[in-house]
Amino acid sequence: MTSDWAAALPGFGVLRSLHLVRRIGPVLQGVCLDRSTSGDGYFPTAHVHALTREFPVISLTLGHHLERPSGQPETVLFIRHEGEFRRAADALKAQSRLSLDAPPSLEEIVREYHLSSLARQHKGLPPAVLEMEDSVLIAAVAGRRDLVEVGLAIAADLAVTWPKARLPLDWASADAWLESLRNKADDPETLAATVSSEVAMHKLRD
Repeated sequence: MTSDWAAALPGFGVLRSLHLVRRIGPVLQGVCLDRSTSGDGYFPTAHVHALTREFPVISLTLGHHLERPSGQPETVLFIRHEGEFRRAADALKAQSRLSLDAPPSLEEIVREYHLSSLARQHKGLPPAVLEMEDSVLIAAVAGRRDLVEVGLAIAADLAVTWPKARLPLDWASADAWLESLRNKADDPETLAATVSSEVAMHKLRD
């Protein structure tokens, strides 16, 4: 099954069973074939993962599940996989905000982090703290100071509107968080070392 999806998405390699990835500098773009809770199928999810933080697994950040026309997640049944996976792959490519054909640019990825974080705030969802951190640090390690400053400005606007009750337990203040984020962004050498360490830990192609 994983090999079928790898054939349908030739720009991606197999990380492990049910998980495809490709590396775009300090970011992984992936497609995960999550098993359904009923166990009779799977639902494809396009996502990204930042390599600028230490993390034991590949996260499903900015995850987008394959959707039916109604907007509900679509499950591909195992018994229908052979006849359905190519249609499902084409549908996921059409729905994904980041290209699953040609690799998206770093700028496109960072801007999608920004748009997603702003949308979460608009919808009243939990604060996108990690997403905003990732957007800034990805830009920093890539030497894109213009995108770093854009991200920090968005982070500053969001931080003053996030409800404290929904923020991480170790959150001190918006000012402290922004200062810490800027300090990390101002140290691209340490970020680059983290990326290299994560590439080795996850057994990725350098």
